[in-house]
Amino acid sequence: MKISAVKSVSPNFKNVWANKTLLKGLETVSNHGASFVAATSLVMAGGIRPLSIALTPNIKKENKQHAIAHSVTSALTKFAIVEAIALPVENAVKKIDKNPEKYLKNNTINTFKNSEGYNFATQIIKQGTGLISAIPKAVITVALIPVVMGIFFGNKQKKKENETFNIYNQPSEIFEKFNNNGNTPSFKGILTETTAKGIGKILNNNTVQQFASKHAGQSTNIARNIAIATDILLSASFAHRTMKSKKIKEENKKPLVYNSLISTGISVAGGYTIDKAVQKGTKKFIDKFSEINKNDPNLNKYIQGINIIRPTLIFAGIYYGLLPVISTYIADKLPNKTEKS
Repeated sequence: MKISAVKSVSPNFKNVWANKTLLKGLETVSNHGASFVAATSLVMAGGIRPLSIALTPNIKKENKQHAIAHSVTSALTKFAIVEAIALPVENAVKKIDKNPEKYLKNNTINTFKNSEGYNFATQIIKQGTGLISAIPKAVITVALIPVVMGIFFGNKQKKKENETFNIYNQPSEIFEKFNNNGNTPSFKGILTETTAKGIGKILNNNTVQQFASKHAGQSTNIARNIAIATDILLSASFAHRTMKSKKIKEENKKPLVYNSLISTGISVAGGYTIDKAVQKGTKKFIDKFSEINKNDPNLNKYIQGINIIRPTLIFAGIYYGLLPVISTYIADKLPNKTEKS
């Protein structure tokens, strides 16, 4: 769908906003939005957040170590799980983009002639992979915290004789199916094709089409809203699993939980507020950007990329950069105050 032209843009900006590298980057983010979010979290949670926690003054050493271990394990687990789920979905949607006649019914293609409805539906499907992976991510993160503590800080837990940590130990029969006779078949193509057919069935559903067409104009907020839902579900799951963990000391559980809940609460509120304020400026930019690239068939992809990058960087900046010092300090002191009360 073509976007109406706005005021003329300075020639100085045309070369920048029509730059092939920039446009390719935005298209890549649009196609792999969940992967972009996971990669951003990996960099920030694996580097910036641990540094901020380490620099927080007047904190019990072990609480600080657990907070750092949580950040590192959370980053690694999120990236691994999201990629395992997101990549097949993202590649499957890309196959549908290139050959819609193969996966979609004629009436579906006609319904989605307005590409905004199709883009809305597929963005929810792609971004939603982060949401559906929140609970398993929390479970694995809690299980890995003692392991990371042992690796980085020497706080090794007692293990049974001959016991080794291996996330693939249970259930091993799943992996044996792909390892018979020492041969591991490549099923990437089969997985992507199967996923594409499954997504095609979802898009062929009349209810999905009506919902996507009705809310197509709200695609600007998809990344933000799914990020908020994911963070809330993830923090709640993490708090639940942490309090039930037998490998994390009782005195370290509450600071870990408080740190996670405080960080999520402030980042969700702050990120939502800042994103709402920034949207006005972003809309002006998108209008000018659209004028310059109005004849580019991938314009909607570029706009999707911008709308994914904006909230991702805002939430990452707050959660991983600004908050760790505050949340770690409060989480360390809060258990003592509640016990005194």
